[in-house]
Amino acid sequence: MEARDQGLVLPGDFIPIAEESRDIIALTLWTIRRSIRDQKTLVAHGHDLRIFINIAGVLLADARFVRTVCALVEASGARLGFEITETSVIRDPESAIANLKIFADIGIVIAIDDYGAGLSSLAYLKQLPARELKIDKLFVTQLTSSNRDPLIVRSTIDLAHALEMEVVAEGVETQAAMALLSVMGCDMIQGFLISRPINLDALIHFLADEKHLAIAADVRAPFNRLATVWKRG
Repeated sequence: MEARDQGLVLPGDFIPIAEESRDIIALTLWTIRRSIRDQKTLVAHGHDLRIFINIAGVLLADARFVRTVCALVEASGARLGFEITETSVIRDPESAIANLKIFADIGIVIAIDDYGAGLSSLAYLKQLPARELKIDKLFVTQLTSSNRDPLIVRSTIDLAHALEMEVVAEGVETQAAMALLSVMGCDMIQGFLISRPINLDALIHFLADEKHLAIAADVRAPFNRLATVWKRG
C-alpha cells in the first residue's frame, strides 16, 4: 500500500525502518538537496534563513555520506544546520564527533536536539562542536504548572550559555511559557505558539505577513507579570 493511502505518517514511524534498511542515506541526501533548493527560494523572497535538518546517528559514522554532504554544501553555499541527538553520538562517539567537526568547519551549524530526553552526558556535550542546544518539550510543556521543570530549564539555559551555545526551547504552546523562557534568557523558541508545520509557500506568506513578530509583541501585561513574579522567586 502506498504512503498516500496511510494518511499522516510521523517520523517516529518510518525513520527507524529507514535506518535499519539503510534507506536513511538516500532519504537524508534527498532532504538536504531539497533544503538547498528551498533556501534559494526563501532568499529570492527576501528571507535568508538557515534551514535545519535532522541527521540520524548511523550517518555520523558514514564517511561517504559525510563527503557527499560536504560537496553539496560547499558547491551550493547553502546555510544549513544539522540537528543531532545525544544518543546518536553515543553509538560511535569518536567518529561522530570527528565528522561533526568536519561539518562545523564548512559552516554547518550543529544543534543538539531533544536535550534532556535521553541520557544526557556532559562528557560528550563539552566535546561537540555545537552552537545550539534544544531543550526537549518534555520540560517546556510543564513549565508553568510544575515546580521542578522551571529549575531544570533555567539551569540548562545557564549551562548552554556557559558553553557558548544558544538555546532553543521546543514545544512552546502558550504565551505564558514564552514569557518565562524570555526571562530565563532563552534565545529562541519552537512550537505551535508560532506555527504548526506548514509547506514552503505558506511559510513565505507567513514571513511576509510578519506574523511571528506579532506573536512576540503579544507577550504583554499578565504574561510579563507572571514572568516577573517567577524571576523574583
